[in-house]
Amino acid sequence: MSSLKQLKTQFLEYIEIEKGRALKTVENYDHYLTRFLEFIKNDNPEKIDDATVREFRLWLNRQSTGNNRATGNTLSKKTQNYYLIAVRAFLKYLARQDVKTMSPERIELAKVGERSLDLITPTELSRLLDSPLGSDLKNLRDKAILELLFSTGLRVSELCSLTADIDLHSDELSIRGKGGKVRVVFLSDEAKKAVKKYLATRKDMSDALFIQISTRKAIEDPTKSIGFVKPLTRRSVERIVKQHATKAGISKKVTPHVMRHMFATDLLSNGADLRSVQAMLGHANINTTQIYTHVTDKHLRDIHKKYHNKS
Repeated sequence: MSSLKQLKTQFLEYIEIEKGRALKTVENYDHYLTRFLEFIKNDNPEKIDDATVREFRLWLNRQSTGNNRATGNTLSKKTQNYYLIAVRAFLKYLARQDVKTMSPERIELAKVGERSLDLITPTELSRLLDSPLGSDLKNLRDKAILELLFSTGLRVSELCSLTADIDLHSDELSIRGKGGKVRVVFLSDEAKKAVKKYLATRKDMSDALFIQISTRKAIEDPTKSIGFVKPLTRRSVERIVKQHATKAGISKKVTPHVMRHMFATDLLSNGADLRSVQAMLGHANINTTQIYTHVTDKHLRDIHKKYHNKS
């Protein structure tokens, strides 16, 4: 019989190769499962039972966050659930491999509060999109990034995977998202215009759509070829969005995912149906998309205006 450590390695290879999970997801699962196996101090899958998992949950619930134990802050229920989801997925894999162990259905996730949305106002969104000024390469790139994020609702990892041979004659774009699933997203006229102007200024040889601009010369003299340059990372895109949010005078935390939220709420508030928005966001489950409905229900707002405090 294989040990739990060997089975964990096989499981991680399975979700990367067979399930098409992103490397970051594989790394996260590795982290969660490693801590689980270190806690149970056991290498026999048959010895994983309800008591083992209950003790692990108690241990998680008492873990301090950060380096300062005096703060009294413990792992959030959401973070604890990440560990439980990883353990449950691992047990499901073991069951499929006919390895005798605890049933994954016996693991219930901790109850968490309703997810809140980080949103900015339409006025703030307009200021953000207008923040990149000038015709230099950096501002043209940043403008294209912001317009594309709002037009398509792309995840930041999906944006970073785009290549410079993007077809700007079409209004749509095929994207390979989570789990290798392909979906279609749509380009607004503003997004196409911004990307076109940015690409027309590019003189490098890189395949990536969005690239790092590392030298002042490349910004001041975009006509000069700068050869091969590195593509933007997700962290770089997050910094770019944050910088322009600050420049636009927005005090709230603004990330590429906030742009994705704004894309969804904009569609729903203008009458789009939930199933269509689900498809455009690439959500596997419509319950994930439903987090947007409570901020876009015009009907309830109209009822309130019509009937509240009329006496």
